Amino acid sequence: MAPSSKNIRFLSRSDQGGRPDGTQIMVHKGHAYIGHTFSDGVSVLDVRDPLNPKPVTFIAAPANTRCHHLQVHDDLLFVVNGANVWAMQQYAKAQDYFGKPLADSFSTRSSQQFAAGLRIFDIADPASPREIAFLPVEGIGLHRIWYVGGRYAYVSAHFEGFTDHIMAVIDVADPTRPALAGRWWLPGMNRAGGEQPAWPQGRRWAFHHAIIAGNIAYGAWRDGGLTVLDIGDPTTPKLIGQRNWCPPFAGGTHTPLPLPGRNLLIVADEATATNCANGIAYTWVLDVRDPTNPVTIATLPTPTEEDFCAKGGKFGPHNLHENRPGSLQSSDLIFATYHNAGLRVFDIANAFAPREVGYFVPPAPERLMDTRPGAAQVIQTCDVFVDPQGVMYLTDTNAGLYILQYEGN
Repeated sequence: MAPSSKNIRFLSRSDQGGRPDGTQIMVHKGHAYIGHTFSDGVSVLDVRDPLNPKPVTFIAAPANTRCHHLQVHDDLLFVVNGANVWAMQQYAKAQDYFGKPLADSFSTRSSQQFAAGLRIFDIADPASPREIAFLPVEGIGLHRIWYVGGRYAYVSAHFEGFTDHIMAVIDVADPTRPALAGRWWLPGMNRAGGEQPAWPQGRRWAFHHAIIAGNIAYGAWRDGGLTVLDIGDPTTPKLIGQRNWCPPFAGGTHTPLPLPGRNLLIVADEATATNCANGIAYTWVLDVRDPTNPVTIATLPTPTEEDFCAKGGKFGPHNLHENRPGSLQSSDLIFATYHNAGLRVFDIANAFAPREVGYFVPPAPERLMDTRPGAAQVIQTCDVFVDPQGVMYLTDTNAGLYILQYEGN
């Protein structure tokens, strides 16, 4: 099947040196850094010529260690390390992973070795990352991270005694000596401290990640919804507001993108079930003028040009382009990945009436990298990074890196 597109031009594709599974991507000094879900490492590609991307380096992780999420700022590369739960546990169903606390569902860790913590690299030479630090964490490890400079990085981390990932603050004033500086979690998550679950059975409250705007951290907590935290003192975050629409919606709150100049917040709920088994997942538009009371005012349009629920795999939101320093920063255009519906571009100039202005749906992958039982050989677009010229770098669970040019107005 050929790709379908609107207002987006194909530039090139790479199999990332034979490792076409990609999760989070960052582009810095003409090089793309790609974390993997199944290949246990980080790929570095030279993308100075976007028409001819070239793999240059692969940073292998320790055995059974996933480093699928990363951050790049200045000449530092931050990479999460955690148990590759999909490979080690071989969950028979996605719901076994998404529907209960990770500390309960991940039962094989005592018999297998893995690394858990934060790994930091010097990338002054962008093609040759040099490891300068590792901060170990006693637990299942890190999932995601936010860092755009300054003293602190914000990570999702599982610590022994907790039910799942919580928010951790890492002091990186000296990046060769990172140190834990603070923690925050939802009530009920500190099992070792005697807390009892505050969520219904079949739900998973877990910190996915936060995006910071000034002294506010907007955090996504999967089935635990959205939190707004005061981080005026990053070592002791304080709750300002919270909103959770699960139930009645399926949960999976994944990416909170603040647009501070407009007092808006875009929140993507990850589609976690194949063939829309949990219903349609949405990307929400919230008014956050009063941070104690975030209010939903719209949803981004759901793609309809084909029957994506019947296509196979997951359909619906995953990641958003996060307006990082050095990338395209827009308060009107939202770039979103939608699993088997590829990349979508939305115009939210009128926040109450968002409209789709572009899309690119790649063809089916040539082979499966996904080791999970029952994985379908369909596109599962994962993450997107957009540079200031509108060049888009698109990862996929199986299909490698797509480099595209946005041509909308």
